[in-house]
Amino acid sequence: MSGEPYGVIPGGVRLAVRLSPRGSRDAAEGCGMGVDGKPFLRIRLAAPPVDGAANMALIAFLAERLDLRKADISIRSGQTARLKVLHLSGDGAALMAKLAALCG
Repeated sequence: MSGEPYGVIPGGVRLAVRLSPRGSRDAAEGCGMGVDGKPFLRIRLAAPPVDGAANMALIAFLAERLDLRKADISIRSGQTARLKVLHLSGDGAALMAKLAALCG
């Protein structure tokens, strides 16, 4: 992953997300860069960060926006952190095009 928060890996795409729970609405808010220089996709969700609700809402949000099944999305790191790394299973090229649109 260079300037984008996503990159093709075997079996799909790796995606870095910065999640902001308890937002006023569910939305992808474009791409950003951390102080460490690593890019991420900003996502704001109304779900609270309680008992995994925000993680489940994140998976549902991305599944809907990317036309994936929820089972095709897994959180690889950052279960309890704002910054998460996800694995999206599927056609890497098609997923990259959809993610580029979310980064807008």
